[in-house]
Amino acid sequence: MSTSTDDLFPGFTAHRLPTTGGDLFARVGGPEQAPPLLLLHGYPQSHLCWHPVAADLARDFRVVALDLKGYGASAAPAGDGGAHAYAKLTLAAEAVEAMARLGHDRFAVAGHDRGAQVAYQLALASPQHVDRLAVLDNLPVHSVWEIIEGTPGALPHWSAMAAPDAEASLTVDSIEHLVRVHTADGTLDPFSPAALAEYREMWTRPENVHAFCEDYRAGATSDRRADERFLADGRTVDCPTTVIWGKAFLGAGAESPVGCWRRTFTPDAVGVEVPNGHFVVEESPRETLAALRDLMDR
Repeated sequence: MSTSTDDLFPGFTAHRLPTTGGDLFARVGGPEQAPPLLLLHGYPQSHLCWHPVAADLARDFRVVALDLKGYGASAAPAGDGGAHAYAKLTLAAEAVEAMARLGHDRFAVAGHDRGAQVAYQLALASPQHVDRLAVLDNLPVHSVWEIIEGTPGALPHWSAMAAPDAEASLTVDSIEHLVRVHTADGTLDPFSPAALAEYREMWTRPENVHAFCEDYRAGATSDRRADERFLADGRTVDCPTTVIWGKAFLGAGAESPVGCWRRTFTPDAVGVEVPNGHFVVEESPRETLAALRDLMDR
């Protein structure tokens, strides 16, 4: 019998949550009165990336696995070239609205990849809503651009996807290739077949492909400017924070990921390196789960 995506989240219920940017889809599980934990995915995935750890976390926490705008089953409206609609501060505000719909004003948030950018900018802009923060396998936006501009050939997809005509060259094959090169073994083996089938279907939809590019256009413009404002203001994250990264991806860089975060926005962050590549939840679920539980216990 084949596995459906519903089977990946046993005991969870599906929700459509209205926000000012459109309806967002989420799966919610765990005790209703337990501490809430918001899970945010990255590109080019959806909330499904959290399935290896979601059921375990839901034993003790009220887990909300959310599809960001433009991804999965959430609304994917037209963008504005990165100016506002897909800016991480906008996505962060929409996540706050979605959590409020579920009755949560203050919560822990864990974000992977692009979701990590939403998560930390949320913690910087609206600290009253965030009591714990986990950033998974990404760096501050401005730090990534410093690496790109200082290292020829580094992370070429960041610039390519921000180009005005990027949608024309973004195909299922090109996205799949990017996913493969970010895993430690260069395969798609870490991914559930049911989740991968959903991802591939999403990669064919023009509105989602446009949203992906708008996400990266925001990364090249409004998100970077937001970081620069936060740095100029000396803004930092005060809540307990954990930085998790894959040894074969960010762990191979010149600077320790947690070192980068400590000198920018999270001076007291705990750093946890896990085996394998960029997709830490799927490639290293046991170690990632342990790091998230440690954060929630602090």
